[in-house]
Amino acid sequence: MTTLIVILVVAALLVFGVIALYNKLVGLRVRAQNAWSDIDVQLKRRADLIPNLVSTVKGYATHERGTLEAVTEARTRAVAAQGAGPAERAVAEAQLTSALRGLSVAVEAYPELQASGGFRDLQAQLTNIEESVQSSRRYYNAVVRDLNTSIMTFPSNMLAGPMGFQPLQFFEAEAEDKALPQVQF
Repeated sequence: MTTLIVILVVAALLVFGVIALYNKLVGLRVRAQNAWSDIDVQLKRRADLIPNLVSTVKGYATHERGTLEAVTEARTRAVAAQGAGPAERAVAEAQLTSALRGLSVAVEAYPELQASGGFRDLQAQLTNIEESVQSSRRYYNAVVRDLNTSIMTFPSNMLAGPMGFQPLQFFEAEAEDKALPQVQF
């Protein structure tokens, strides 16, 4: 009789352990989906702001047509990549960030544009969005790290695959974003 009780207790502990493991993985997956949604919202806000920024710059910087076209084309690619996974999206967004940096450099030659209140407001909004994207990306990558670690460590690695859990991709910065600035002496 005591053997039967021990077997039932062990079986119950195993069942509760599997349920707890499953709930942990589901919670991490939901947090990752939520974090990705936050990134998506910020990137859409940035994409929506860019036409206003380009229009404002066009009025002042008529000689920067190539730069403005590069920003517009990069925005189009970024918007087209909105349904893609983190790796593809990161590439498109990095191209847009690079084009925006080129625009910022070009704008430096136009003091009257920099003095424009509308341009300053757009630039401040863009800066805030960029900071939000970075914060959201860090949170998403932390949740993905936790999920992927849980999927790959024992004992959850034995159950995660059959339960349908797969590792997620990180939303990584491109190499140029990771590079340290070079200081000339």
